Amino acid sequence: MKILFGVQGTGNGHISRSRSLAHALRAQGVSVDYLLSGRPAEAYFDMQAFGDYRARPGLSFATRNGAISLWQTLRQSRPLTLWQDIRQLDLTGYQLVLSDFEPITAWAARRQGLDSLGISHQAAFSWPIPRRFDDIRARLIMRHYAPVSRAIGLHWFHFGHPILPPIVDTLMPAPSRGEILVYLPFESLSAITALLGRFVGVAFVCYHPQVSESYQQGNLQFHPLSRSAFTASLASCEGVISNAGFELASEALTLGKKLLVKPLSGQFEQASNAMTLEMLGLGAVMASLDPGAVRQWLDHPGIGLIRYPDVATALAAWLADGAREPVTELANRLWRQVCLPEPVCERLAELGFSDSLYCDLLLQQGSFARL
Repeated sequence: MKILFGVQGTGNGHISRSRSLAHALRAQGVSVDYLLSGRPAEAYFDMQAFGDYRARPGLSFATRNGAISLWQTLRQSRPLTLWQDIRQLDLTGYQLVLSDFEPITAWAARRQGLDSLGISHQAAFSWPIPRRFDDIRARLIMRHYAPVSRAIGLHWFHFGHPILPPIVDTLMPAPSRGEILVYLPFESLSAITALLGRFVGVAFVCYHPQVSESYQQGNLQFHPLSRSAFTASLASCEGVISNAGFELASEALTLGKKLLVKPLSGQFEQASNAMTLEMLGLGAVMASLDPGAVRQWLDHPGIGLIRYPDVATALAAWLADGAREPVTELANRLWRQVCLPEPVCERLAELGFSDSLYCDLLLQQGSFARL
């Protein structure tokens, strides 16, 4: 089987998740080519897993001061280039297109009648899961931005549907250095400094796309983006302050790091993620850069770690086997291996999910372990 894998490049979470799946597909002997879109080619980093990948402008949303800017998005969009890239992408020789919410490969597969499979967090929203600001614009984006023949969603909980656990690299926690890891790429450096500089007794380690060289400013360390350095900081930190993207939150939860998120204003997915984290007791939420929320969060412990299985390896093996196993069975098999902290289990019971078919199965298997 030869696969073309389209990866949304606007967020590092998409790339991180797809990088894990790329390693797993290679281990299964699956032949894969990669196309990334959504940012300039020179802005990608740590891309060895994708080999000789192709980069295209694609379509992305512009942000300003922690919020999506519709006007700036329209100004920088290149619809003619996007349409030309879709038309010119030749899928001859491929048996399947995979898409992590990437529009060029998804639309090219639709035009050329090729089977396409979406594997993404966004695909989870095709099911009736918790969501916020679910207006007509959000539904249209989710449905038509990167349309696929079939879709497999990823989420922190299944909510009674055939959704898979997150794809997360196996990360090992390191001895805590007592630092707080900060990743707020949509906020300005000055706003981050104003928010966190007042907590002089707390050390913050901040990674930001606008930083080109590391520097120290009071109790804040600023570093340029680097997957290896960021992962090391994540393993040894005490907690994480970030926007409400899916992948970093998933990594933090598997390491048992307490989590404070500030969703990107105007972004349906992040607003829904924040709502879900708070609903399940997985993390705290602040609607704005609120020092009071930071202080309250600093004073409270985390919930403990979540154990998710190796979803990337399971998916790669499933694809290599021709995707014959029903997705419902694949989901059941993976959720049997999940271990959730006691407070999360109690919150799920309060929300009524213990009565669902999936929860009954998981409880019978002892997957809701008391850690």
